[in-house]
Amino acid sequence: MTVLPTRFAPMPDSPAQPDSLYDVLRARSSRLPVTWLLLAANALVFILMLNAGAGLWHSQNGVQLAWGANFGPATQDGQWWRLGSALFLHFGLLHIAMNLWALWDGGHLVERIYGHLRFAAIYFFSGLFGNLLSLVVQGNHAVSGGASGAIFGVYGALLIFLWRERRALHPAEFRWLFRAGIAFTLASIGLGLLIPGIDNSAHIGGLLAGILLGNLLGRPLLGKTPWPPRQRLAGGLLLAGTVVVLLTHIPPPSYRWRDEVAAQAEIQQFLDQENRIQASWQEIIRQDRRTADAVQALAERIEQEISEPYEASFEQLSELNLSPTSPSAAQVEALRAYSEKRRDSAQALARQLRARGQFGPFNQPRLGPPFSTPENIPPI
Repeated sequence: MTVLPTRFAPMPDSPAQPDSLYDVLRARSSRLPVTWLLLAANALVFILMLNAGAGLWHSQNGVQLAWGANFGPATQDGQWWRLGSALFLHFGLLHIAMNLWALWDGGHLVERIYGHLRFAAIYFFSGLFGNLLSLVVQGNHAVSGGASGAIFGVYGALLIFLWRERRALHPAEFRWLFRAGIAFTLASIGLGLLIPGIDNSAHIGGLLAGILLGNLLGRPLLGKTPWPPRQRLAGGLLLAGTVVVLLTHIPPPSYRWRDEVAAQAEIQQFLDQENRIQASWQEIIRQDRRTADAVQALAERIEQEISEPYEASFEQLSELNLSPTSPSAAQVEALRAYSEKRRDSAQALARQLRARGQFGPFNQPRLGPPFSTPENIPPI
């Protein structure tokens, strides 16, 4: 978008033309520490996520959530830091490649235009504002992440600067940069409307925040005359007021995130214990039970190693306080019923063994279902 000619030189005998924006900015600052730092941070997080199990071309929502993606129930459950951490998460190689290219393309101009600290403020606040708008629009229905909102803020700040300083720029240079910026912005938002899975609300929010922040923090390209202070103040107040409105209009979460996390941990604990119970059952089947004492010992093992663990699982699953809309609610209820049935069957088998063991030392009760052929556990 921002590839510049080396210089817009005037024709012979024509009026003097302004210096190229690129020349002016290069003279102002040759270093881009914030842009390079942001590029490196996004790339590093992507590599670390790949090492943690994320997919090269697409990452599952579970991985993104674990690394801090923006999601209504989680963000509103005291994890507001997700509005910021989501700026460094990407869902695949194509996603991050496009964002890094766009960040460099806009960042190498905007950082020089506004300065390092102001550029960083535009980037991060635009990203936070975009993620906040996404939270209001998407609510409980989307897991979002990516630097796009912040990058749209960078382009918004570039567009407002170009428009305000259009008389200080070479006309051809202004037309090229401004039209290219508008085309890039509209094309990106248009793709977001056509392609499912693109968080256009974060894009639009970042763009609006970038325009208002650019208007607030901008300074003239040449000379010392500041932009009209009343317009800048009005833009700043509008941005602050919009933040307040968004914060008061976030839709309530459909369930509590901490309860869902606790349920998932309990489900995993149940599966681990189920494996131990099945191993114990195989040992019980092989146990010698030719005497009455052996049969009594067998009944004791069934109670201790089968019935009691299922009773503990039943109680722990029953203590979970899940909303019916929680993703794990149906699974928890199925496992609770499963544990109850297994507990009751084990207790009945232990009583049966004790009753049969009283009739003689060589009475060998048959150990059959329900444990020799375990029922299927509901899918997790």
